[in-house]
Amino acid sequence: MMKNSTIIGLVLGLVAVLGGMVLKGAHLSALLNPAAFMIIILGTIASVMIAFPMAELAKLGKLFKMVFSEQKLTPREELIGKFMEWASITRREGLLALEAKVDEIEDAFLRNGMRMIIDGNDQDLVRDVLLEDIAATEDRHKAGALIFTQAGTYAPTLGVLGAVVGLIAALADMSDMGKLAHAIAGAFMATLLGIFTGYVLWHPIANKLKRMSKQEIQIRLMMVEGLLSIQSGVSTIAINQKLSVFLTPTERLKMKEKEEGAVEQKA
Repeated sequence: MMKNSTIIGLVLGLVAVLGGMVLKGAHLSALLNPAAFMIIILGTIASVMIAFPMAELAKLGKLFKMVFSEQKLTPREELIGKFMEWASITRREGLLALEAKVDEIEDAFLRNGMRMIIDGNDQDLVRDVLLEDIAATEDRHKAGALIFTQAGTYAPTLGVLGAVVGLIAALADMSDMGKLAHAIAGAFMATLLGIFTGYVLWHPIANKLKRMSKQEIQIRLMMVEGLLSIQSGVSTIAINQKLSVFLTPTERLKMKEKEEGAVEQKA
């Protein structure tokens, strides 16, 4: 079963436009307009290249890969369970006992934070370093999303430009009304292509990247709170209550039911 919403949305977008053209009586062959594609696609690429440095544009391949693949984040309920386990170990054996757990942590941000608290760094220093890391990550994510936001702004405007160019060419020869009508229809294909790419591709991709960034940042903020709580030596119950604020009401309910089920099994 296809789970990636980007692919599903793209397919539905194409079906909506192509199906709408057929229902309106337009010929799909009208889409085969090299001039429109050149003005919109090449023009959008040119505009984006002027607007952004190559260092940021070099990451476009990675950004596309992120959008067309499922985001892999540690489930928040699982993360709370890990912090509760680590808090229990810390209260029994001390922070140094967590050293054996560091190599098991797959997330580089969490692993780095764990090493910092094990090394005995001041809590304010740990917080500052981790929050600076989060801020830097958020800035990189914003820069990536902005590329697509700008592309979505340029494409529809270039569509109007393409239509104007097409109309100029069409009105240059009005001797044959049949050819004129065909040329005018072709001119507006640039507008269609510009609006489609801008509002069905680039803006939605930018929005998805922003949402993915927000979800990752929330997970990292949760990790910061968990690490600082462990360093402070709080109880497992307290760390559960503190990190549960990052869960949705539905997730909290599921976690509560799971905990109650585990208690019943032990009994």
